[in-house]
Amino acid sequence: MSFVSDLDAPGSHANLETDGYVLLRGGVPADWIAPLRAAFEAGYRPSETWPAPRGVDWRHAVVDVNPTVQQVCRLPAMLAATHQILRQPFFLAHIDGREPRQGGGQQSLHRDGPDPRLTETVSALVFLDPFGPENGATRIAPRTHRVGSLGLSDAEAEAIAVTTAGDAGDILLFDANLLHGGTLNRSGAARRTLLVTYAILSLRDAYLSTRELRLATADLDEVFFGD
Repeated sequence: MSFVSDLDAPGSHANLETDGYVLLRGGVPADWIAPLRAAFEAGYRPSETWPAPRGVDWRHAVVDVNPTVQQVCRLPAMLAATHQILRQPFFLAHIDGREPRQGGGQQSLHRDGPDPRLTETVSALVFLDPFGPENGATRIAPRTHRVGSLGLSDAEAEAIAVTTAGDAGDILLFDANLLHGGTLNRSGAARRTLLVTYAILSLRDAYLSTRELRLATADLDEVFFGD
């Protein structure tokens, strides 16, 4: 599948290549939010029921075959931003739902990429509820996706980290090597998200081998190209 999109559309900010992320304001059509929330709740699975138990301070949901979720993962702005980062054909590797419970969600700053020296994956958080510092929003450390940042200490990374904030329908998309992490959900307010991962084609077998652990059933056959 090929696509064309303007990443300079109103509502986006941050320089994707320089800072390593983009926050697409209102990236999800407003009338999709209710169906996406319903998909999250229908797909919720208690932590102990997953093949590999999940952290009890989070709610996790199986959402990968829901039609509206699949539409979100194919939004032109998301695909265009992913192509801008990866610069080669890629596939939709993983989708699930996550929400920090009250008193949970705090994470150390970390990278999602399998090799911090290589740009192989892109992560996106699709927010289904308003998010901010009171309900566990994700913090990010701009520009730490670059190899030169690998020597940063934890304290140095935390010093430049910023906590995101916005509304349901916003999308935070970033190079998976960018340091990021959840914050504490102090208020207990809902903060449901879809976690989407795109990966270069050479990683497809690796993702196929972990499907059962992730309760994933969506096919990984579609390949996305640039315009």
